[in-house]
Amino acid sequence: MASQGKNHPDHSRGTEHPSGKYKRKLALSDQALLRVEKPARYIGGEINAVMKDPDEVDVRFAMCFPDVYEIGMSHLGIQILYDMFNRREDVWCERVYSPWLDMDRLLREEKIPLFTLESQAPVKEMDFLGITIQYEMCYTNILQILDLSGIPLFSSERGEESPIVIGGGPCAYNPEPIAEFFDLFYIGEGETVYYDLIDLYQKTQAAGEGRQAFLEQAAEIPGIYVPAFYEVEYHEDGTLKAMRPNNPHAPEKVVKQLVVDMKETFYPEKPLVPYLKATQDRVVLEIQRGCIRGCRFCQAGMVYRPVRERDLEELKQYAVKLLENTGHDEISLSSLSSSDYTHLKELVSFLIEKFGEKDVNISLPSLRIDAFSLDVMSRVQDVKKSSLTFAPEAGSQRMRNVINKGLTEEEILSGAAEAFRGGWNKVKLYFMLGLPTEAEEDIEGIAALANRVAGVYYEVVPKEARQGRVQVNSSTSFFIPKPFTPLQWASMFTKEEYLDKARKVNDAMKRQLNHKSLRYNWHEADVSVLEGVLARGDRRVSRVILEAYRLGCLYDSWSECFDNDKWMAAFEAAGLEIDFYNLRERSLEELLPWDFIDTGVTKEFLKREWKRAMEGVVTPNCRVSCQGCGVRKFGGGVCFEDQD
Repeated sequence: MASQGKNHPDHSRGTEHPSGKYKRKLALSDQALLRVEKPARYIGGEINAVMKDPDEVDVRFAMCFPDVYEIGMSHLGIQILYDMFNRREDVWCERVYSPWLDMDRLLREEKIPLFTLESQAPVKEMDFLGITIQYEMCYTNILQILDLSGIPLFSSERGEESPIVIGGGPCAYNPEPIAEFFDLFYIGEGETVYYDLIDLYQKTQAAGEGRQAFLEQAAEIPGIYVPAFYEVEYHEDGTLKAMRPNNPHAPEKVVKQLVVDMKETFYPEKPLVPYLKATQDRVVLEIQRGCIRGCRFCQAGMVYRPVRERDLEELKQYAVKLLENTGHDEISLSSLSSSDYTHLKELVSFLIEKFGEKDVNISLPSLRIDAFSLDVMSRVQDVKKSSLTFAPEAGSQRMRNVINKGLTEEEILSGAAEAFRGGWNKVKLYFMLGLPTEAEEDIEGIAALANRVAGVYYEVVPKEARQGRVQVNSSTSFFIPKPFTPLQWASMFTKEEYLDKARKVNDAMKRQLNHKSLRYNWHEADVSVLEGVLARGDRRVSRVILEAYRLGCLYDSWSECFDNDKWMAAFEAAGLEIDFYNLRERSLEELLPWDFIDTGVTKEFLKREWKRAMEGVVTPNCRVSCQGCGVRKFGGGVCFEDQD
């Protein structure tokens, strides 16, 4: 069948085949399925799942989320790509998730290869295995997927019979620690050149060309990175000396791909509905991409620039269709900063008017707490059951200026006051410890701010109107410098130093006037230390990941599964030092492992923002004043809005 071009979002969607035309057989017997905790994770056939006849398609694509089914089914990106691929009659996109520990054991014991949910066919029989990489702590799960599928772990060891293994998602912005496990990476948003990649695959297959010819031609497609076509050289001190193409088809720089006009893209009107309760058990409506705020610690806010909004009328139509086609009773407005969507008020008013009497809950994450937001939430949530979330990120105004949070203490306290007057008496506060230039007063400031928030409740809510004591729950994570952020050069701390910082916050909480209203918890320090290495590591780190997997590490983002001792043994066996990656502040002139990627945001801008961070100088957001970050070159989004 002739493939169709990428600029036509109206391809006919594949539908379930009539009974009898293609009958699939489950990969596991009933007896085998009864041996695992949640068999529904592995049988497929969910509402809106796409079934096709494998004999009538040219390309089989296994889309993988390397975590358990309930988490993978909550990921919007896979839903979008699943819908996009399956609109083509010549492509069948299927799904695969990491088997949980009980299924992992069963597959190994019975020597059953990992299979896709739709056809129940072995993953190794697919043409492509596309893995979305959302967080660093899933890296050993990627090796599990390859291993259970019977696909060689290293790209260099794969032959013509192996699927092309593709990586994408946020972690692809520093693919180096896992580069040798992938044939190629897709840098950017999936709706742009994936069709080109599939067309190329069909062309090379028809011409009888092999894996190498496909990869060489794929490397010429914008946004495609083929790790095998680059060689890496290091200085004697271990820092990166050079990274250069060793194949004439590979570019010096790989440029991020993104959708410029959000009206010219895909969105699933019939998203998959899981059998099990997923982590995000609701319809997700993406209202915009990117963020105007410029928080210096936030990778998403930098790499997804510029802000591009979806059309209001289109969103209204999607909302109606999504709820009709799924049966969900909740819709979530997805964005890095929902409050910055310029038509938020009109959209929320429409949703309340349309669905308010149908018991449909409207979820509004990523809101800045102001009068409008609280008014909306009071109309769409059961006040008695909900708590409000604020993310001050730092305990002092000085630290908030360092990270460019753009939030004053006055705004935090006035937001809390509005919330308490509106009937809320539970508040969650999110902070980070270990930020650059952090001092003792900044650490203790976390407890002081939590205390002031609690104090506002008793100031603004009359005694007779109080529903018990106010509850302020504060959580701290440990700051991890991420690639392509202004803080990417920062040093981290040891596990002991992180825990000492958390203890200081905990002690300070106990000394506060309103201490009975305060609760405090913190993230695991050893996980943060490891995540720091994986986030900014180079190709040598792959040796550690492989050794950790061989030692039994799996589901490292799950606290009940994480085994720090095994990871420490893996570092020792690989001959790498954690301190080299975490405890040194990088020079602004150092070549970084991800410098070959062009996200649009220039390194000069990031350096400028790093220096402003060290000076505690705030940078205005994109709608207030353009800072010349570089993404204007993409030709769309907020960069071209009329700001008069």
